[in-house]
Amino acid sequence: MTTTIERVEVILTQPGHVRLAIVKVTTSEPGLYGLGCATFTQRIHAVAAAVERHLAPFLIGRDVARIEDTWQQAMVHGYWRNGPVLNNAISGVDQALWDIKGKQAGMPVHDLLGGKCRQGAHVYVHADGPTPADVADSVQGYIDQGFRYVRIQLGGYGGTALSVPEPKGAPDGAYFDPASYRRDTLEMMEHVRHHVGAEIELVHDVHERLTPSDAVTFAKDVEAFRLFFLEDLLAPEDLEWFERVRSQTSTPLAMGELFNHPLEWRTVTERRLVDFLRMHVSQMGGITPARKVADLAHSFGLRTAWHGPSDTSPVGHAANLHLDLWSPAFGVQEWYQPSALDYEMFPGLPVVEDGYLYGNDKPGLGIDIDEELAAAHPVRDVVEQWTQARLPDGSPVRP
Repeated sequence: MTTTIERVEVILTQPGHVRLAIVKVTTSEPGLYGLGCATFTQRIHAVAAAVERHLAPFLIGRDVARIEDTWQQAMVHGYWRNGPVLNNAISGVDQALWDIKGKQAGMPVHDLLGGKCRQGAHVYVHADGPTPADVADSVQGYIDQGFRYVRIQLGGYGGTALSVPEPKGAPDGAYFDPASYRRDTLEMMEHVRHHVGAEIELVHDVHERLTPSDAVTFAKDVEAFRLFFLEDLLAPEDLEWFERVRSQTSTPLAMGELFNHPLEWRTVTERRLVDFLRMHVSQMGGITPARKVADLAHSFGLRTAWHGPSDTSPVGHAANLHLDLWSPAFGVQEWYQPSALDYEMFPGLPVVEDGYLYGNDKPGLGIDIDEELAAAHPVRDVVEQWTQARLPDGSPVRP
């Protein structure tokens, strides 16, 4: 007998500072359901509406086994496609269907994909601080915990406090000074590398905050510190500039956090403009497109480093890990620091030991959700401040 989709719902919850969207797909087989990540935290209610008002009526009654067919049809059912709201909505369903298929087969998703290439996944964590010494101390703390890959930031994205005064009457916003950011960050990298030595792999996230010409110079300047990779040096709108970066520096590059469209990751892959692809798996539409990208990356000599901050839900982190364990193209996995509440709300959330991320080998994604506990932590609506980025003179820029 065919098992069909009986119900599709969105669970919104906020166990920490980030709003999460979890899609639950319930089937016609009693007790069988799957979970998927649809978290686009800045537009969480738009995603929920897309799932419940548009995708759910389209999906009810469909065969849960036909994941590829469902993904392809869902992507074009609204005619216009490849936007962050729709992609996240489809991702929630897609991941849930992979979860269901694994439960039906009695196998973890990484076995469905082809089996493990590794037992655990190297992760990198985030070290920040207001001074180079503080950053170095934070890195050392992670080293003492067994981590070997660390992202280093001085005062967050865009650097420390402004050194240039704002003009009179300047609007509110998240101000930063690109020139100060470049100078201070290079000083910080030099200090940290001297402090921790050559064996620790260091990562830095530019967060697309430099003009293309300044980005080229910055990538050349950081070459001396031998980063594992430099992340989001350019915005998706400026991909052509990567050729100039490639021609002038050997600094490894990672890109993809903001990608929505296949042409974005296909361009940088086929032209070998970057070394690591780090798309947000729910932003690109789920496991179905991500596994194809991992194969594409492998064929062109690139590696994956899937986006994994706190606004990837625990379900999304579980999906990332299955891709990491399976793919020969795996490089490193970004990892946030889950709270005790995260682990309580999401039983089966992967764990870190000595710098490696491990799953549990349960069927499907191996993670569940305590819906009562999730309901006790409803989402809190805010107007995001950090995405209202401005230059010292008040000019609006990309965050």
